[in-house]
Amino acid sequence: MTAPPAYSVAQTFPAAPRGRFQFDRHYLLYASSGSMRLDAEGTAWSLPPARAALIRADEPIDVTITTTIACRSVLFAPEIYPAPDAGVSVFDVSPLARELILECAQWGPETDGQSGYATSLFQALANVAWQAASNPLRLSMPLARSDTVRRAIELTEAGLTEDLGFADLARQLATSERSLARHFSDELGMTWRQAQQRLRVIRAVEALAASDRPVTDIAFSLGYNSMSAFNAAFRALTGKTPSEYRASFRPAE
Repeated sequence: MTAPPAYSVAQTFPAAPRGRFQFDRHYLLYASSGSMRLDAEGTAWSLPPARAALIRADEPIDVTITTTIACRSVLFAPEIYPAPDAGVSVFDVSPLARELILECAQWGPETDGQSGYATSLFQALANVAWQAASNPLRLSMPLARSDTVRRAIELTEAGLTEDLGFADLARQLATSERSLARHFSDELGMTWRQAQQRLRVIRAVEALAASDRPVTDIAFSLGYNSMSAFNAAFRALTGKTPSEYRASFRPAE
């Protein structure tokens, strides 16, 4: 039996280490709970609940599932639906997109002979998702090109809960602060402090999705000394306060 031009599947994935995947269809991945990280085209994306990722067909991606994640996915045949501009894009899901995702859930890969109504719904969903993907979230980090910066990012993320300084980091990497700063600017387009700040906010988003821990606990566990500093950094990247962002996690049925 030939799969229909577009279809929907419900999926649940347990936490898992980084692994490589490639799909032969454009893949709209809507996370209803849990979170994951997607690495592709030189960028690492965080996918929190109530957001979606649009993945272009045949785009190799590295996936790390940070917590058990429940998803509603829609797959689109590339010979019928145009390729998204980006290999991967993570974006906010509008109420219209969410309702279209839920309405399309009744047509799976084994559905025989989709009606004109189903075809029009999948097309409407594609139109909305492709447009939303052109305005991605900022919950991403450029991927390092050199071993030095790659290791620096790993050490920085591992030390988010500690008082890690740039001089300490350079010393651990057996390089000079000046050289390391130049590497960050050339490869990531940001300073180490800006990278650390972004990693902290991304980790905070994942922590907000993973449990009902108080926001203050999350802030202090990530090295913030005041709630005002945490709220300012969080709002600068997401446009919301941590409490507002947590409230926006609306699971799909």
